Amino acid sequence: MLVTRALAATSDSGAWSPAEMPEWAVPAAFGILTIVYALIVFEIVHRALAAAIGGIVAVITLHLIGNGPDLGTVVTWIDEETIGLLIGMMVIVDILGKTGVFEWAAVQAYALSGGSIWRLSVILCTITAVFSAFLDNVTTILLIVPVTIQIAKVLNLEPIPLIIAEVMFSNIGGAATQIGDPPNIIIGAQLSSQALSGTVLDSQGIAFIDFIIHVGPAVVIAMAPSFWLLSKLESEGLSGERHRNVDLLRLRYNIKDVELLKKSGFILILVILAFFAHSSFHHPLLTVATIAIGGAVLMLLVTSPHHVEEQLDSVEWTTIIFFAGLFIMIHGLEYMGLIDAIATGISDTISQASEKNRLMVAVLLLLWVSAIASAFIDNIPYTATMVPVVIELASDPDLNLQLGPLAWALALGACLGGNGTIIGASANVVAAGLAEEAGHDISFNTFFKTGFPIMLLSVALATVYCVVRYAIDWPNEMVKWVIIVAMMIGSLSLLPAIYGNAPTEGAHFEAE
Repeated sequence: MLVTRALAATSDSGAWSPAEMPEWAVPAAFGILTIVYALIVFEIVHRALAAAIGGIVAVITLHLIGNGPDLGTVVTWIDEETIGLLIGMMVIVDILGKTGVFEWAAVQAYALSGGSIWRLSVILCTITAVFSAFLDNVTTILLIVPVTIQIAKVLNLEPIPLIIAEVMFSNIGGAATQIGDPPNIIIGAQLSSQALSGTVLDSQGIAFIDFIIHVGPAVVIAMAPSFWLLSKLESEGLSGERHRNVDLLRLRYNIKDVELLKKSGFILILVILAFFAHSSFHHPLLTVATIAIGGAVLMLLVTSPHHVEEQLDSVEWTTIIFFAGLFIMIHGLEYMGLIDAIATGISDTISQASEKNRLMVAVLLLLWVSAIASAFIDNIPYTATMVPVVIELASDPDLNLQLGPLAWALALGACLGGNGTIIGASANVVAAGLAEEAGHDISFNTFFKTGFPIMLLSVALATVYCVVRYAIDWPNEMVKWVIIVAMMIGSLSLLPAIYGNAPTEGAHFEAE
C-alpha cells in the first residue's frame, strides 16, 4: 500500500520534489539514524552536533540520489511552531526568573511536602501533568524546570532525578488534551471536521473535547502505576528528607522585584489565555509560535526596552540547533523512505488480518509501533507522517475501520512513546537543555534507564484500555464502562498511598 507523504513544509516550498528512491535508500536512511543515535548514546559528540551531522548527511545523500533539495527547501523542514515557541518562552521565562518567583514557588512546594523528597517530587510531577494537559508540555517544562533547579539548590539536592520525573509526567499529562502535546496538535488539526470536510470521513472528524473523553481516561489509568514504577527506578534520588526552616526560606527566597513580577506576570497570563484561545480560533496568525514570540516581544518592550541583550542571551541556542538538525534529518530520512516503510508495513499487516480481528490488530500496531518509533524518532515528524496513513486506513472500504480508535491509538503511542529516550519528545530535549545550562548534564543513558520502563508500562496500560474500549465487541456496553471506570478509580485511589509511602532504598536524612 502506498502511503501519502505528510510533510506540509514540502508542499509549502513548491520548489522541490524528491527523485525516485533506489532500493538502497531505506537501508541507508536506517544507517544514518543508527549512527546519529550511536553518537548521542555514547556521547561521542554533543547531541546538538550529532543532530546537525545527521541533517547534513541526509541532505547530501538526497543530492547523491538525484536532484536534492536547495537551502530554501531544507529550511522549510524546520518546524517553525516548535522553534518559535521555544525562543519566545525562553525569553519570557528568563524575565520571570529575575523577579524571584521561581524561588518563591520552590519554597511553597517544599512547605507542602513536609520535608519529604518523594512527596515533593509527587507534588511537582502532578502540577507538571495538569499544566501540561491544559497548556502544553514544552511550555510547562520551560516554567517548571527553573523552579526545580532552584529548590534543588536550596535543599542541596541533585536535580536530575526530579527533572526526569517531571518530564515523564509532562508527556503523560500532555497526552490528555489536544493542546497538551505537539502530536495531539497535529492529529487534532488534520483530523478535525473542517480538515476532513468533503471527504468520506467528514462525519468522523474529531474535536477538542474528544481528546479528553477518549485519551483522558488512559492518562488517568497510567498515573498511579507510573508513580509506583518511578519510586522503584529512582529510589535513591527521590528518597530521604531535607528539613529546613520554612519561615527563614520564605524570607531568604522572597519576591525580588514586585513591579517586574506584576508586569511580566500579567503578560504571561495573556500568553496562556492566548494558548487556550488558539485551539478554538483557527486563524493562521494565531499559532503557539506567534503567541510566544509576541508575548516575548511585549514583555521586552514593557520591562527592558533599552536593554534586551541579556534576555536574548538566555535563549538555549544548543537546544534550538538540536531541534533544527533533528527536523532536517528526520525529514530527509522520510524522503528516503524510512517512515513510509514503517507505515506501509503497518497497513499491509492490518489488511492481512481477519475482519473480526482487524480493528484490534490496527489499534495494537498503531499504538506500539508509534510508541517505539516515537521513542527513537522525534514524535512530531513521525506523527505528521502517520496521520495520512490513519486517514487512508479509515477511508478504505475493504478494511471497514473507524477513524476514532485509530486516531486515539496514534495519539497515545506518539505521546507516551516520547518518554522512551531523551530525544523522543520536545519536552525531553528542552528539559535536558535547561539542566545543562544550570550545570547538570542529563545523559542519554541516564534518561533511558527511567524513561523507557515507564514508557513500556504506560503504553501497556493504554493497550489494555484501548482493547477494552474499542477492540472488544461487548454484548453489553455497561460491562465495558464498568471495567474502564474501575480502572480509573483504582488508579486514583492508589495515589494517596503512593504519595505517603516514600521509597526507602538509599534513603537518607539531612537536617539544616
